[in-house]
Amino acid sequence: MNIAYFLLPKVSVAYLYEDFTFRQGLEKMRRKGYSAIPVITRDGQYAGTVSEGDFLWHLLDDRMALRSGFRTNLEELRIRNILRVDSYRPVRITVGMEELTYTVMNQNFVPVVDDTDHFIGIITRRDILRYFIYGKEQEQERRLKKIV
Repeated sequence: MNIAYFLLPKVSVAYLYEDFTFRQGLEKMRRKGYSAIPVITRDGQYAGTVSEGDFLWHLLDDRMALRSGFRTNLEELRIRNILRVDSYRPVRITVGMEELTYTVMNQNFVPVVDDTDHFIGIITRRDILRYFIYGKEQEQERRLKKIV
């Protein structure tokens, strides 16, 4: 099955640019109500995903640093500085359903990139689960019709 069927395209997805300030990123996440959001470069390449935890851990670390006289200005700090690139591993649009399913088991959504690593959208865990649940129900209905 082609995973493009599940793709929520970039134009429909909230994302942050890696050069956004800490404050801009936090405000957008709050406004959208997401716990994690993709981060891209200005030329459209996927840079990683930032989560509420990334923001919270940075604030905690900054508070600890405050004791030693260091305080980061939230207007100077950029999203790229708190980004963990190892979380929310992206998949290529050409990936198979088995790998997509395995990936979505560990993430709320899966970022999708093209062959040049440009971000093209996401696939949500909800959409994958919905496919398997409704697909199974439709198969059972077909079997029942054959029996009757």
